[in-house]
Amino acid sequence: MTLDTSNPFFARSTLEYELPPFALIKDEHYLPAFYGGMAAQLEEVSEILASGVPTFQNTIVALEKSGQILARVSLVFFNKSSSDTSAEIDAIEEEIAPKLAIHSDAIRLDPVLFKRIEDLYKEKEILNLNVEDAWLLERYYRDFHFAGAHLTEAQREILKGINEELSKLEAQFSRQTLADTNDLAVVVDRRDELDGLSENDIAAAKVAAEARGLSDKWLINMVNFSGHPLLDSLKNRDLRKKIMTASLLKGNRNNDHDNKQIVLQMVALRARKAKLFGAKNHAEYITREQTAGSPTNVHAMMRKIAAPAIKNAKAEGVDLQAAITADGHDFELQSWDWGYYSEKVRLAKFNVDTVALAPYFELERVLQDGVFYAATKLFGITFRERPDLVTYHPEARAFEVNDADGSKVGLFIGDFYTRDSKRGGAWMNNLVDQNFLLGQLPVVCNNLNVPKPPAGEPTLISFDFLQTLFHEFGHALHGLFSQTKYPRVSGTAVQRDFVEFPSQVNEMWMLWPEIVDNYAYHYKTGEKLPQTWIDNINKAAAFNEGFETSSYLQAAILDLAWHELTDADAVEDVEIFEASAIADYGLNYAPVPTRYRTTYFSHIFAGGYSSGYYGYIWSEVLDADTVDWFKENGGLDRKLGDHFRKELLSRGGSIDSMQMYRNFRGRDADITPLLKRRGLI
Repeated sequence: MTLDTSNPFFARSTLEYELPPFALIKDEHYLPAFYGGMAAQLEEVSEILASGVPTFQNTIVALEKSGQILARVSLVFFNKSSSDTSAEIDAIEEEIAPKLAIHSDAIRLDPVLFKRIEDLYKEKEILNLNVEDAWLLERYYRDFHFAGAHLTEAQREILKGINEELSKLEAQFSRQTLADTNDLAVVVDRRDELDGLSENDIAAAKVAAEARGLSDKWLINMVNFSGHPLLDSLKNRDLRKKIMTASLLKGNRNNDHDNKQIVLQMVALRARKAKLFGAKNHAEYITREQTAGSPTNVHAMMRKIAAPAIKNAKAEGVDLQAAITADGHDFELQSWDWGYYSEKVRLAKFNVDTVALAPYFELERVLQDGVFYAATKLFGITFRERPDLVTYHPEARAFEVNDADGSKVGLFIGDFYTRDSKRGGAWMNNLVDQNFLLGQLPVVCNNLNVPKPPAGEPTLISFDFLQTLFHEFGHALHGLFSQTKYPRVSGTAVQRDFVEFPSQVNEMWMLWPEIVDNYAYHYKTGEKLPQTWIDNINKAAAFNEGFETSSYLQAAILDLAWHELTDADAVEDVEIFEASAIADYGLNYAPVPTRYRTTYFSHIFAGGYSSGYYGYIWSEVLDADTVDWFKENGGLDRKLGDHFRKELLSRGGSIDSMQMYRNFRGRDADITPLLKRRGLI
């Protein structure tokens, strides 16, 4: 086919690290690149089908090499749509999402192509493949089987229609959630209503209001989860209630952004799809490809945790109610009171004031002298900012990453500030996947939603944002350290319930003595974060874990409840269903709302976590066990880092996830460290 050479996606980038040429990319390039990329890949697949007797090289490797144009535009576009969308980008996504589903099905549901893969799979024992090649063949066979290539022609046609409709609904859910989240931002008329917030928080609210053309106002933007970080310090109870109420209403106001019908349609389509595969429901269909194996195994693990978690949460609630009384009030504890009074109790019990911590956590210092420094100490890598490299947004900064021997590791892009064009939450994206097949180094992005202060003012981050920064960089390291031959198994391309494990491990370094001593200094006075404060934070590690665990489990349960349905038509009211699912686990305790309510649960209705949100705590079993291993063997030590990197982080998804863990740890994970961490035993 003839390619438009003026379109920057039609050729590999000539920039360092194959960084996409963002200075040249315009909105009008996306659709031609998508359509051209799909057409090119279909031609490449046709050549595979015409290549004679199937071999590993002419089928599996050829498939790995196919679709490079489509991969380039997809990685750039979907990073753009999540971090800096616009009406034009939304329109492109609305058009292209169903087309991409159709394209994927044209390949994954091709019975002739599947027959080639299946023939190779049946002969895998005599093909003399190395471990990585054998696992890639295994993955392709399972990918195509999971996609439905083995189904009858009639079933495949039904499946294609379901996939196309689901892709439309997922994109619609994402757009509507962002729109309603922006629309529900709370406007504050008087500065004195913000009593209790730091000067930095107040200034950020002023900047947010001015960005929307609101003079002499303050704006509190909603976040993607239930509640809001500012509820921890905001004294005005009426305003706290207003913020919490708005937060819990996202996507559920019977307006143009309401997501309830989308949810019911998606759940019904997913249940119908699962039946085509002989699964009882969508949850079974999904989990049998994950390390958990089945919803039964997930429930067994979560029910072990649920009862002690809610018991702890209610005990915490008693302490908070006592704090309310001690404060001279007689109202009953509500969800909008939890954060504020938990901070009072934390201060009384452990002498920890999380609001007072923020001046010690200046973003730039945390990044350079905390996050990067920890990676240097543990893995020997170094970082150099590259302001000469143009990224996808002026606030997205590029850093070159080099190994201890000076060789190039990859490129890291940090995009830390919130904006109306960015979806909520925090995440890691790839712009280039590491692989030896095409000779590519990784380019990875971290996105956060830190409120932006006025120009010239420091960015002071909360303890939660501190943890998030270390967490997301754990994902980045997983992508940067990849040393795989094939793109299909590069970096974070592991089973969904394994992917959070390395990122959770990286959180352990944020308060490690050698690390915190290097970054935690008061931004004005230069005073070091007092050791007594650090000690108290560590003593309070299990504080409020009843709330945190219960809130998380409610969301994980909701995910499974929706996706264990066999008939979504039986659900007459989304809110009643939601409440019933949570009550069935005994987690119905009004002051503790689910971390995500159904109508803004983007992880499962606009992302890749359907029937997989349990993966955070499933992975935390591995994480807690690994943290114990580090501590038992010396902590921040290059030998330990090199072992973790070699046996796990560098392997991507090139071998079975749990076998990878056993290779690293020498045994299966033990759940005991997790239960201790969360104060459940």
